[in-house]
Amino acid sequence: MLFLIGDFLEYLLVERACSQNTLSSYRSDLYQFTEQIGKTDVHQINSTDIDKFLKFLSDKGYLSATKARKLASVRSFVSYLHSEDLILSDPTDLIPNPKRSKHLPTVLKFSDVKTLLDLPLKISSSIEAMRDAAMLQIAYASGLRVSEIISLDVEDIDFTAESVRCLGKGSKERIVPVHKKALEIIDVYLSEGRKKFKNKGLKALFLNKRGDRLTRQGFWGIVKKYAQIIGLENTMTPHTLRHSFATHLLEGGAPIRHVQELLGHASISTTQIYTHLAVEFVRDQYDNAHPRA
Repeated sequence: MLFLIGDFLEYLLVERACSQNTLSSYRSDLYQFTEQIGKTDVHQINSTDIDKFLKFLSDKGYLSATKARKLASVRSFVSYLHSEDLILSDPTDLIPNPKRSKHLPTVLKFSDVKTLLDLPLKISSSIEAMRDAAMLQIAYASGLRVSEIISLDVEDIDFTAESVRCLGKGSKERIVPVHKKALEIIDVYLSEGRKKFKNKGLKALFLNKRGDRLTRQGFWGIVKKYAQIIGLENTMTPHTLRHSFATHLLEGGAPIRHVQELLGHASISTTQIYTHLAVEFVRDQYDNAHPRA
């Protein structure tokens, strides 16, 4: 079955032009699926195997959104096998999608964001601290996804236009403004920090100690380290700064359509979840300020 997964990933790369991040997610999901069902012959896969996999995910505490994504990966793989006449029927046809929980994203107060962003250079002057400060600054200043941040190259930062260029989902390019404070810290990292990392000739903006492009796991490890120092380890997720960016913009009066464009959301319904958080903020302000509240 692993050979067929390889063929499927090649199909996604060539025919669907999927990004490396998307391919990595498919690969991880499908390897996990095959490991859990314990079968090597695709002809033996049935709906009971799909149910078994979903139960495993539930028992492990995966969120509904993650379970839905993993099931979608399995659906796509099985659909590919069916379209290539490698299996006679699609065992996922009768499997309903997991119900998505209405979970609001975690958002930090601005004071906590400022404390977090200032922390790396407050406790160290190392090249790693310069990198970490620049990385945290761009995360909150631009609202980029983690995958977009670690995919940035040096040339994607435009100091003149005060913006960053990134490739989002579906390889869609967008230009996002970045404020002067963040650019100043990125400039310090580029001029004093990055060049002292081990040099492998990569264009990557953020490097690890080995001189390789920083990974998603590396990014999260760095964020978690600083969050623990200031007591936010139970609040932070890899995308908390992105969620905070969006919510703070809406709280400040930014039109939701503009926030949608900045976040790179294809549908405004995805952005609308942040309006609930902004309304909660307004309600808190009302309760604190109104004499009869």
